Amino acid sequence: MRLKETILGYVWVVQEFTLLCARTVVNLFRPPYYVRETILQMDRIGVGSLFIVVLTGMFTGMVLALQGAVQLEPYGASIYVSRLISTSVVRELGPVLAALMIAGRVGTGIASELASMTVTEQIDAMRAEGIDPIHKLVTTRLIACLCMIPLLTIVTDGIAIFGGWLVAKLYLGIDSYFYWTWAFEALRRQDLVLGLIKPAVFGFFIAMVGCYAGFATKGGTVGVGVSTTQSMVSSSILILASDFFLTKLFMAL
Repeated sequence: MRLKETILGYVWVVQEFTLLCARTVVNLFRPPYYVRETILQMDRIGVGSLFIVVLTGMFTGMVLALQGAVQLEPYGASIYVSRLISTSVVRELGPVLAALMIAGRVGTGIASELASMTVTEQIDAMRAEGIDPIHKLVTTRLIACLCMIPLLTIVTDGIAIFGGWLVAKLYLGIDSYFYWTWAFEALRRQDLVLGLIKPAVFGFFIAMVGCYAGFATKGGTVGVGVSTTQSMVSSSILILASDFFLTKLFMAL
């Protein structure tokens, strides 16, 4: 009996999450358009997360340069470390690490904000005033995530490759022209396309999971902490799982 109730609970969560996603996507093409709220969310998500993604990209590129040089040195190919850095960052590490950092900062922030509004009955007050909370609160955050997270990923990729260049130039003694030439030579159009599609998908999950966790909050202030934790865990799992399936799909195509 308990197993059956657990399974039904998961089915209910998936159903409610799917319905929320469907309503939000429909609202993207239906007025009113809350432009000011959307711009505010873009500023919070984009500008507010810039520092953390810059640090993430910088140290990721530097570590890749160090480890890559060690692995390639037995084959006398350490001078080609820029190829390893650029392809690894653009295809996988840049989108995934940036999304995980943003999920920890933005996703939990969305969940806690909406959870606080839920437990203090502000959501019910919006409905009483004739305002659709999904349209105003969820759609605006989804648009902001879809616009800003790919841009933040581009910043992460660029900073990571730059961090790899610092290590290659100052520590490994690799010529700058050689480094940058091979870094861009290794990238293909498919890599760039995949590197931009992934962040958009990750941004969708970050926004929707955070909003769903906030709306589903129960239990007063204790529930706010629970919803915030669930948002972070669920977003991270979906990011990693969707990364695998997207990579597999592009390899098949």
